[in-house]
Amino acid sequence: MRFFRCAAVVLGLLLIGQSWPSEAAQKLKVVATMSTFADLAKTIGGEHVDVSYIASPKFNPHFIEPKPSDVVKVKRADLLIHAGLDLELWRGPLLDAAGNRRVMSGGEGELDLSRGIALLDVPAAGATRAQGDIHLYGNPHYWVDPQNGKIIAREIAEKLSAIDSSHANDYEQRLQELVSRLDQSIQQWQQRLTPFHGQALVGYHNEWPYLMRFAGLRMEQFLEPKPGIPPTPRQLEFLRQEMVSHQVRGIVQSSYFPREAAASLAKRTGATVILLCQNVGEVSQASDYIAMLEYNVNQLVRALQTK
Repeated sequence: MRFFRCAAVVLGLLLIGQSWPSEAAQKLKVVATMSTFADLAKTIGGEHVDVSYIASPKFNPHFIEPKPSDVVKVKRADLLIHAGLDLELWRGPLLDAAGNRRVMSGGEGELDLSRGIALLDVPAAGATRAQGDIHLYGNPHYWVDPQNGKIIAREIAEKLSAIDSSHANDYEQRLQELVSRLDQSIQQWQQRLTPFHGQALVGYHNEWPYLMRFAGLRMEQFLEPKPGIPPTPRQLEFLRQEMVSHQVRGIVQSSYFPREAAASLAKRTGATVILLCQNVGEVSQASDYIAMLEYNVNQLVRALQTK
């Protein structure tokens, strides 16, 4: 009798094990390189998608080391969403390890979100790595501009519909809902930022040109003397003089960069360190894409109002 009870338990577990992948197989397996793209895919895909991402928003997305479990995710993916350009240099080795031709460059399940974006900071011909860790195809941090957010959301909806046409109406409806919410927020954000148009800020790394354009702010100087080069005493002294001379009120950086240099410069100039988010989940307030943008606007307005 004991043998039969054990056999029944094993049989039950096998049946459960068989039903789960069968149910999950009806969902598209979407893997995004970053949490922001995953959040947009989840918002638009709803119950029809099973979404995961590779890069933790707590770390610099330039320098991610994918885990073996990430290789498995990509190997099983129906769709891979990425930033394109040369932001995720770790993506190529990850794709090679996964060996899933469907999501490789040019494959049916590959979505490069940069293709619909008007890029900023595209280097002149002849640019080399001697100028620092520059992005040879243009600045890749385009998703922090909410206007670009609408473009990449459209790209995601169209790709989901192309792969899964049976749910195209659902994807389009959720896209329209998201765009409507973004349009309402954009109007409010621009009204709040208008009083500060033309003001200058200093950045840690050159990752905010799209947000600065949206906000009507300027950012021409950085703590990094060259892209990817940590701040030096000489650069900090140069910035101190620049900020005092031009009454620069704030120093912007992501949460994952070291904070000591910005804090020291702020103390010497009376400026405020403004922590902004590059990705959903980087701080607790950035719980989804619109919340992340709201957080960034709040941080900018609060810092500029206090002076």
